[in-house]
Amino acid sequence: MEKIIYKERVVLVTGASGGIGFETALFFAQNGDKVAFHYNQNVKMAEKATAMANEKGLNLRCYQGDLTKSEAVNLMFSAIEKDLGPVEILINGLGYSEQNLFQEISDEAWQKTMAVNLDASFYTARRATPHMLDARRGVILNLSSIWGMVGGAMEVHYSTAKAALIGMTKALAKELGPSGIRVNCLAPGWIETPMNDCHDEDAISEFLTDTPLGRLGSAQEIASWLYFLSSNEASFMTGQVISPNGGVVI
Repeated sequence: MEKIIYKERVVLVTGASGGIGFETALFFAQNGDKVAFHYNQNVKMAEKATAMANEKGLNLRCYQGDLTKSEAVNLMFSAIEKDLGPVEILINGLGYSEQNLFQEISDEAWQKTMAVNLDASFYTARRATPHMLDARRGVILNLSSIWGMVGGAMEVHYSTAKAALIGMTKALAKELGPSGIRVNCLAPGWIETPMNDCHDEDAISEFLTDTPLGRLGSAQEIASWLYFLSSNEASFMTGQVISPNGGVVI
C-alpha cells in the first residue's frame, strides 16, 4: 500500500481546553492543519485559543459539547463537517482523574471516570470511522496514561479506564488496518499540566526520585509525539502504545 499524503488535514482534538490538548491543537494548526478545538465547560481556554489563532492566522475553530453523550458527539461532528470537512485525524485527548481509596470510590465517580476517559473516545471514534472507511485513510490517536499500563494506587477507576482505552486501540487497529486507517495510543508519564496541580511538592519530589530523567514531561513534548504519530513518517505504525514517561516505566 502506498503512503497516504495529506494536505490541510482536518484534525479534531477533544479535551483541547486541557494542558496537553491545548498545546496539541495549536501545534497541529501551526503546522498547517485545519483544527477543530473541542471543549465542554472551559470557555476561557476556548476564547484564548480563538484569539491566538486569529492573531497568527491559524485555521482553528472551537466546538462545545459534552462528549459523554453520543447525541452531542453527532451534533459536533456534523458542525465540523459543515465548517471544515470530514475529520481525518481524530485525537482523543479528553481526560478526567481524581484520587480515592478503592473502597471509597462512589458509583458516581466510577461512572464519570469511565464516561470521560473511555465512553467519549468510543463515541468519537465510532462517529469518525464511516468517512475514514469510505476514504480508506485516517488516523485515530488515543491518549492513555502510564497508569493504564501498570496501574496506579488511589486511581483504580482512572487506571481501569485508561487500560480499556489501550485495549480499544489494539482491537481497532486490527479491524481498521486493512482499510488504511491507523490507530495508535500515547501513554504519557507525569506531565506538567493543570490536571496535576492537585499534587503537592512532596508528591512531585517523590515521583521525580523514581524517574530516571529526573523531571516532568511537557505538554509540548506530547503534542510533538501526537503529530509524529499522525504523520507519514509513522505510516507503518498501528496498534502501538508509545509511552513518553522519563523512564519511570521501562
